[in-house]
Amino acid sequence: MIQQTPRTTTSRMPKRTQYDEELVNSILDEALFCTVSYALDNQPYSIPTAFVRKENRLYIHGSVGSHFLRRIESGIPVCISVMLTDALVVAKSAFHHSVNYRSVIIFSNAVKHENFEEKASFFQELTEKIVPNSWDYLRPMKASEVNKTTLLSFEISEASARMRTGMPNDDEADKELPIWSGIIPIPCKRQTPLADENSVGIPLPDHLNHSS
Repeated sequence: MIQQTPRTTTSRMPKRTQYDEELVNSILDEALFCTVSYALDNQPYSIPTAFVRKENRLYIHGSVGSHFLRRIESGIPVCISVMLTDALVVAKSAFHHSVNYRSVIIFSNAVKHENFEEKASFFQELTEKIVPNSWDYLRPMKASEVNKTTLLSFEISEASARMRTGMPNDDEADKELPIWSGIIPIPCKRQTPLADENSVGIPLPDHLNHSS
């Protein structure tokens, strides 16, 4: 359950901020990457990484030797951010240019998962999120690969979603100016896959064929 706290309460344009669990989850499920930020010895760090959401937890992974994961697995506070950009908002003045976006901020602490089956299940879910319907097509994951990986999760409870939609908000005095204003959509789109040198001549599988 999403809870509003002082850390997730915004002071500017609070109407853009929501604490709806369904909205938060929909943004997390559409996004492929998040940024995990933390501080250590008065030095800030910010690491982008792939993730997957399952129920009320967000999961990330990495090498067991990762300095980043070994630091945050101790449970130090982290801030996780996600942003989806939908359109550039072009106003009649540069001051009112903006962006239509959907974003999520989460404050949480890491929990480390050691169970082999749980880690293997995560790999399948993340793979299916990044490249849908590909898991059964790929070479099965080796036990050694699972064992070389650290799996961390974060509760999604102290969180908020923030978004902007619609057209520019020009000053009344500017609305009649002969200057074009509107939005420029910038959707995230998967394009035609390109084979590497080891796959030349191998038919494109159905799950990668966007025309199928």
